Amino acid sequence: MEGLRPSSGLSSTRIRTSRSKTHFTKHKLLNFQFNPLPNSTFSRKTPSKSKLFTAMPSSPSFVSKPEPELEADSRAEKFDWYAHWYPVMPVCDLDKRAPHAKKVMGLDIVVWWDKNGSSWRVFKDACPHRLAPLSEGRIDQWGRLQCVYHGWCFNGSGNCNFIPQAPPDGPPVYTSKRACAAVYPSTVQHDIVWFWPDTDPQYKDIILKKQPPFIPELDDPSYIKITGSRDLPYGYEVMIENLMDPAHVPYAHYGIMRTRKPKVKGDREGGSPVELSIKKLDIDGFVGDQGQFGVNKFIAPCTTCAHSSPVIDHGDSAIADGEKQPSMLRRAGLIFFSIPVSPGNSRLIWVIPINFRVWINKVVPRFINHWAVNKVLDSDLYLLHLEERKIMENESSNWQKACFVPTKSDAFVVGFRKWLHKYAGGQVDWRGNHGGALPPTPPREQLLDRYWSHVVNCSSCNSAYQVFSALEVILQFASLAFIGIAGATKHKAKTMVAMAVVCFACSKWLKQVIYKNFHFHDYDHAFR
Repeated sequence: MEGLRPSSGLSSTRIRTSRSKTHFTKHKLLNFQFNPLPNSTFSRKTPSKSKLFTAMPSSPSFVSKPEPELEADSRAEKFDWYAHWYPVMPVCDLDKRAPHAKKVMGLDIVVWWDKNGSSWRVFKDACPHRLAPLSEGRIDQWGRLQCVYHGWCFNGSGNCNFIPQAPPDGPPVYTSKRACAAVYPSTVQHDIVWFWPDTDPQYKDIILKKQPPFIPELDDPSYIKITGSRDLPYGYEVMIENLMDPAHVPYAHYGIMRTRKPKVKGDREGGSPVELSIKKLDIDGFVGDQGQFGVNKFIAPCTTCAHSSPVIDHGDSAIADGEKQPSMLRRAGLIFFSIPVSPGNSRLIWVIPINFRVWINKVVPRFINHWAVNKVLDSDLYLLHLEERKIMENESSNWQKACFVPTKSDAFVVGFRKWLHKYAGGQVDWRGNHGGALPPTPPREQLLDRYWSHVVNCSSCNSAYQVFSALEVILQFASLAFIGIAGATKHKAKTMVAMAVVCFACSKWLKQVIYKNFHFHDYDHAFR
């Protein structure tokens, strides 16, 4: 795959900086290439038994028609959408003081911190009393989840501990099984809360038999992890296709992500052939070959990983490559978790592990990184939203007939659609939680809104938003104060007026910064 070059330090503030001599693998979210994670593992099994992708040979020829071995087969094992762990949110963006409403696989869930059990719990977001949302409740002084409608309280196991309306000398109705909240199995892995989408008691200890995909670099203290999430107004299928499509980067993200220039430039953006191919496809996902730029892997149903070969950090040393120690290898990766929320809606969690120039990323505020990533997401959000609707209009059950994909650059997208068609029924199984119809398209500004899709759910961006908003108000008051001082006294009146103008101008500038980075930042492709 055609590569991008990294900025020094791979800092989130270096999205469009000068290029270095080191080549990395390009991807959708950031404008630099990523060093791979050799000897790493991506597996649902225990860490000790997991194994990372192996090196891939050169790409075979790719054709637009499905290969026979990848055709739909009624005898093939079928993928059970409800027999897998799903990520919900990064722990750093969950407030332990309050319950959080989320939707995954069409299921309304509530995530809350059980201080008595010292763990995150995931319940069905409905009180057994009158089905009021538990996410609108609170964590009481005893650490119980309290329904705010009538005060019923539940412990971490879902048992009802208290019903205020039940007489203390009457029958203990709170002990009834019907008084219990529905509990989903949950766990924390890689600092992300995961849940198993089935409340049947037989899955209570499912974590002992099956774990979420394990990625060692995300548990390695030598790496810094750049993490974030955002809700997006297009479906799970379109999201995964987009994350696996490097060919769109020079065009959909033109002016945002710096790409490597081809030897022969056919247009302004510099798009060129991209050699991709599928090496292995089964019910668990597939491995994709990017030629000299490494491999991609899709671990069904949510995880996609991109990495390339390691790059040696020469520094000022003259040691030969063969004498370099493993610790001197610069490594980074792109890990994406694509979460089906409901038809036409999905949630993206990204984690970028980096093990070099870590200090730069430690001093850069997390919200600055999110500004850059959100700008990339916004630049193709609207067209993906509309694309999904056009696919639905053209028989979504026969994607390959509706779409013409004749080049190797679409190999990963075709591979995903083959997996979806062969093993997973061609679409997400909502099990009646949704009819499958897409929601109507709202106005563009609402569709690209960042506040409700990201800021309110991000601890870093929400804090920055509050600080910047307060500073804007302070600057406005300061401007009025300086005008008042200038009018009340002749002493340094010109200086006071000048200060008032500066404060007013800064408040207006800050207002624009707040709006563009926390609310709405449009991207007009016609004028880029």
